[in-house]
Amino acid sequence: MIGEALGHYRIIKKIGSGGMGEVYRARDHKLDRDIALKALPTGTLADEATRKRFRQEALILAKLNHPNIATIHEFGSQDGVDFLVMELISGKSLKEILSQGPLAEKQIQRLGLQLADGLETAHQHGVVHRDLKPANIMVTSDGRLKILDFGLAKLVQDTFPEMAQSSTKGDAVPGTMPHGQKTQTS
Repeated sequence: MIGEALGHYRIIKKIGSGGMGEVYRARDHKLDRDIALKALPTGTLADEATRKRFRQEALILAKLNHPNIATIHEFGSQDGVDFLVMELISGKSLKEILSQGPLAEKQIQRLGLQLADGLETAHQHGVVHRDLKPANIMVTSDGRLKILDFGLAKLVQDTFPEMAQSSTKGDAVPGTMPHGQKTQTS
């Protein structure tokens, strides 16, 4: 998708991938800024249940406004490709940071408080992340923590009854298995 356009966003480079899509750095030509664009892969992975979960991620993120949760700007679809437009967060994932060795106690406390604050806001809105892991947490160069990837989130309260439905079938457990293998979610 490098070089392609989705709406007024031009794809620059791939910056990540996961079970619910690929994430690209893209240029917003209307607002003259770089953004993160998460695209749902076309083909066999993009069945209707997956597309519904992807749209639900957009709706959930749109309801959550907090400095420790990634901000969504838009949900769109073009030529069969569904995509989310989010703030581009410069920094390193907590996974990358932890690979360099243990954190200092003050850093653990500072990041832990930010994580708890962001999750508290999500929980107050009836949202449970269900895939919280170091790879889904970014830390900016100035030390701000941002929670990413609400693709497996579940609404557990009647806060948003129009969306309060599980995105997993039966007894399936959502999340990421060790060694990067995704669990069965649909």
